[in-house]
Amino acid sequence: MKKALARAVSPSARAAEGHFDAIVVGAGAAGMMCAAVAGKRGRRVLLIEHYRIVGEKIRISGGGRCNFTNIHATPANYLSENPDFCRSALARYTPAHFIALVERYGIGYHEKTLGQQFCDNSSHDIIAMLQSECALGNVHWAMPCDVEGVSLDGNRFIVATSLGDATAPSLVVASGGLTVPKIGATPFGYRVAEQFDIPVVAPRPALVPLALPPEALAQYGELAGVSVDVDVACRGGRARFRENLLFTHRGLSGPAILQISSYWQGGEPLTIDLLPGIDATAWLNEQAASSARVDTLLGERLPRRLAQQWCTAHDALRPLRELGTQRLRSLGAALNNWEIVPSGTLGYNKAEVTAGGVDTRYLSSRTMAATRVPGLYFIGEVVDVTGWLGGYNFQWAWASGHAAGSVV
Repeated sequence: MKKALARAVSPSARAAEGHFDAIVVGAGAAGMMCAAVAGKRGRRVLLIEHYRIVGEKIRISGGGRCNFTNIHATPANYLSENPDFCRSALARYTPAHFIALVERYGIGYHEKTLGQQFCDNSSHDIIAMLQSECALGNVHWAMPCDVEGVSLDGNRFIVATSLGDATAPSLVVASGGLTVPKIGATPFGYRVAEQFDIPVVAPRPALVPLALPPEALAQYGELAGVSVDVDVACRGGRARFRENLLFTHRGLSGPAILQISSYWQGGEPLTIDLLPGIDATAWLNEQAASSARVDTLLGERLPRRLAQQWCTAHDALRPLRELGTQRLRSLGAALNNWEIVPSGTLGYNKAEVTAGGVDTRYLSSRTMAATRVPGLYFIGEVVDVTGWLGGYNFQWAWASGHAAGSVV
């Protein structure tokens, strides 16, 4: 049966005082999922959100249509210093489970490329669905509400807030990472972890455009807006993606670059194959007797502006027949293995997610509980689990939130 969608947080849910079974800090994707699951189990749950708008990262995702999961999500699509950690949660709450929830609410959705699932209408449908699930669990809301301090008194946590003090034996930190600070991102979760002596893997921007140094921008900055299908790799080819690369006025973006950025380390070159699936050296040799210029020939396979600019940078604005075998070989190698060294990322303001976070070697993979601090849980982006572009990070939010919500 189709369920009705809520459209707003209950206006009466403003206090943060009293005793609860569980307190969840952060009303994003993971936090709302956790609170709803726990509340529907009969637990008395308080959900605290410091920002004035609920689910803002959900709202802006997917161009406003929320790429809410990916049907191909497996542990191989996630980065972590503890790569096996995500297996349990992802296996117990799969994309099929979340899609079934979406369908129960009658939300229209469709698949784009590579298993990505998007709302037909608006990301507000996902936010409203999660609010409705929280309402079914009688979740208490406190927002906007700042957490001013967290302490542990025996077997209960005391959360001091701008709307009063709340206590609970279980505290779930779902406060996200550092991405998009203008919509409320803070290091709160890392500070709580450090307060309780839980290590944090150094956070860094991920799924983020990369900047080019001035000399490279002088050559390629005019190509802003040009997109091309490439195969991009780093770490000696151990990380590799084939998708579109987009030139910008500051450097490189597009799905291929966002994907590789999560693996890229400062100072490391990217290797870009501009002609994936084609042996560029053999192709050029086939045209060795041609009177056509290299950029003209290359413009048949690449955007013409890119072909001309690339050939200019590689001193190849000449007819092929004037180039010898060795020169054609070096140009072919450069087309299939173009090395370029970014100067850095465009930072958290432009990043989709934060890599790094609470060290998962100190958490239970089944429950998300801190092994050293009974009753303390970390879920979602705040932990050191980072998914690929294309709905994988939302799936981690649902899976980790469900795992914690099932036990708090």
